[in-house]
Amino acid sequence: MPEIRRLPTDLVNRIAAGEVVERPAAALKELVENAIDAGARRIGVVLAEGGLARIEVADDGCGMGPAAMALALERHATSKLPDSLIGADGAIELVTTLGFRGEALPSIASVARLTIESREAGAAEGWRRVVDHGAPIADEPAALPPGTRVRVEELFAKVPARRNFLRSARSEYAACLDVVRRLAMARPDIAVTLETLGEGARRTVLNLQAGEELATRVARIIAHELKDNSVAIAIERDTPHGVMRLTGVAGLPTWNRGVADHQYLFVNGRPVKDRLLVGAVRGAYADMLARDRHAVLALFLDLPPQDVDVNVHPAKTEVRFRDSAGVRGFIVSGLRQALASGDRRSAQGPDRAAMARWQAEPLSPPFPSGEGSGMGGLPYPAWTEAPLPNPSPQGEGLLLREMAQTFAMPQGRAEPAAPLPAEAQSYPLGIARGQVAGTYIVAEAADGLVLVDQHAAHERLVLERLRAAGADENMRRSQALLVPDVVELDEVDCDRLEDAAAGLARYGLVIERFGPAAMLVRALPAALPKADSSALLRDLADDIAKHGRQEDSGALLLAERLELVLATMACHGSVRAGRTLSVAEMNALLREMEATPRSGQCNHGRPTWVKLSMEDVEKLFGRH
Repeated sequence: MPEIRRLPTDLVNRIAAGEVVERPAAALKELVENAIDAGARRIGVVLAEGGLARIEVADDGCGMGPAAMALALERHATSKLPDSLIGADGAIELVTTLGFRGEALPSIASVARLTIESREAGAAEGWRRVVDHGAPIADEPAALPPGTRVRVEELFAKVPARRNFLRSARSEYAACLDVVRRLAMARPDIAVTLETLGEGARRTVLNLQAGEELATRVARIIAHELKDNSVAIAIERDTPHGVMRLTGVAGLPTWNRGVADHQYLFVNGRPVKDRLLVGAVRGAYADMLARDRHAVLALFLDLPPQDVDVNVHPAKTEVRFRDSAGVRGFIVSGLRQALASGDRRSAQGPDRAAMARWQAEPLSPPFPSGEGSGMGGLPYPAWTEAPLPNPSPQGEGLLLREMAQTFAMPQGRAEPAAPLPAEAQSYPLGIARGQVAGTYIVAEAADGLVLVDQHAAHERLVLERLRAAGADENMRRSQALLVPDVVELDEVDCDRLEDAAAGLARYGLVIERFGPAAMLVRALPAALPKADSSALLRDLADDIAKHGRQEDSGALLLAERLELVLATMACHGSVRAGRTLSVAEMNALLREMEATPRSGQCNHGRPTWVKLSMEDVEKLFGRH
């Protein structure tokens, strides 16, 4: 039998570094989290070549002395777990800091040249310690203000196998920028700066001030337009161990993106990339976005430490919830509640590209100078100060008749528009003035011109009517099958479905176990009478596997499918484009839109109305 022996410390650190330090962004994340845990009020980050050549993080936190600095470079040495927790049952569950494993600094030092300079508040001098790929090469005093400065250079220089797997400097920089953005978003009370070095020049990428409001910090990081196209979220719910809160900013469904990289999710202040949370966001926007569009938001979920396990992966980007179905339902209901109360708005203002297509008619002089081509292809007479010929009244009449034949008068007449009624001042969507192309309603509001897509708007109104009338409850009725379907599945999937059978029955799906590897489908939801039983059960089993074994998990997916059925019914039952509406019908549609939640977008995420402010209208005519 081969001899069992301990591995060298430097090899152990390099093995650990393979999990903790995958790329420069991972090292940067650990260093910034350490600065936050140290109580920093200001954090400065400097990158060179996307972090491949240099990463520097400076903070004004508590700092370290020489002995603490040496201990921090040993594996599994940390200040994040107080003495009262060490050795106690569930110590990891009660941790409230971002870091707690004690692996980051020694792991980074084993695969890079690491320089740590730190000074405690009130200390006469600071201290510097340098470790080059696991070998200490300097341990000496240093001059610096209170706080800590960590510099990482030559990352993976002596590990060519890892270096070759890194991407380009531009790709690594993008990953580092994303890390800084997420951590800065989680702590608006901390000032954060990010600078890059290149060709001897220093460029400031981020300069975020401390003490900003959460909505302001989020908008500055994601996009300035988010502040005008979002709703605030602030809800809470009691749990057996305390209170669960959901705060943040959720973009209007009409203000969306083609990729999901603008969804920022946090659990107890920790940036995470959790499939359960992503699925909850998708479920909340299910009937408000097209399948290929994604919401823009920043959600902060805070819950008692006992209800979440952060010790799942060394990178600490994955978490597990004690009640995953409850968390998912809480997020879905919270988002829907916030959007229902604030999203009667549409995406603010018309699309800028569409506005740019409005062209002002070029102005011409009142009388052309010289010969030219007039309307109707007739030549203009050369302008002269000499009196016109044939000045007699008969000649003037003949000239006017000739002009009338050449310049045909408009076939129509102008009538004064009725003034805006006094009560219309309180109508956000104004008073209907007409209809264009049998599709768009033109309305005059107190602050601008409103265009409404009648089909998209009525589609949303019909869907909300179905919900309000209890249509979704009726759709949960069962349709018994004359001959029950037998669906063969893996035994593990059958176990999951059997555990969730009670929850699925509440939505009209009646199933029972039929042997070790099969399920018997006795009834389908009345809204899905022609559904493929096999495909439905497989999707439900996959959803339960993804979000946990709680009985309500599969029911959540089924509820979302029923919502899609409601949306389809609403689409077929709404006013079609091309139908002529009377003024009374148009005004009734506008008033109902103002009173209906989520009326700012149709069931597919498109805006139902846009407003052109009077300032924009005046700009089109050069009056501003």
